[in-house]
Amino acid sequence: MKIIDGKKIREKILVKIKKEVAVLPFIPVFCDILVGDDPASVQYVNIKKKSAESVGIKFHNANFPASITTEELLEKIKILNQIPNMCGIIIQLPLPLHIDKRAVLDAIDSRLDIDCLGTIHSTKFYQGESLISFPTALACMTILDSLKLNLQNLKIVVLGQGMLVGKPVTALLGLRGFSPVIITSKTFNKEELIKQADVIISGIGKGKYITGDMIKNGVILIDAGTSEDNGGIVGDVDLESVKDVAGYVSPVPGGVGPVTVAMLLNNVLQVAKNKSHEANKII
Repeated sequence: MKIIDGKKIREKILVKIKKEVAVLPFIPVFCDILVGDDPASVQYVNIKKKSAESVGIKFHNANFPASITTEELLEKIKILNQIPNMCGIIIQLPLPLHIDKRAVLDAIDSRLDIDCLGTIHSTKFYQGESLISFPTALACMTILDSLKLNLQNLKIVVLGQGMLVGKPVTALLGLRGFSPVIITSKTFNKEELIKQADVIISGIGKGKYITGDMIKNGVILIDAGTSEDNGGIVGDVDLESVKDVAGYVSPVPGGVGPVTVAMLLNNVLQVAKNKSHEANKII
């Protein structure tokens, strides 16, 4: 079994982003809105801040107390939308339970919605009208591409149809002409379908769900699921169990996660390039 090094893939992408950011006529700004002080969320925001700054993107801090109301947060987002050279705003999820998540996600200007979670941008993506895509789904595709394999005759299975991974990754595969087999909790013969798969992309968030006896020899496992396990994070794949069966595995942590951050920043870059292009047209 070969372990796919997500950090290595991330570094290659960040080098490319840094070069492109350097030639922009302005410094793009990126904001990850943090509500409350959940330790895991704080850590994720800091990772994105550090990565953004490493490629020359300015990080705008927007940290609000957990007691903020939905109305107050919507007003704050309106102000953030107007910041000069803002090229990407995301909400660090989960939000406190009293906040209206849908209203907050939809308050982000759709042109700055680099997570694609707002209704307008999400709709555009599924209609094939968006230049940028869901970062985690893009990360899965980027990892698959890094293996340089001919996927043409391989059976691809997508486990789950969640908003962040399963649904968008299925759409991205479809855009490339692939017809993946979709498995959800309601799928009748899921064990049989999993066993036949040459490639499995999983985003169900069920810790260590995929074990060695469920898969065929040489299968490619792209693990985009995360679950808490004894204070740590584990993926959908039981690494120990599959090590003598799988061909390639993207581990959790260290696989899809780091590449997702790179794809998020690549989305910031795309928005910045678009802004620059629009400004030139006006001139």
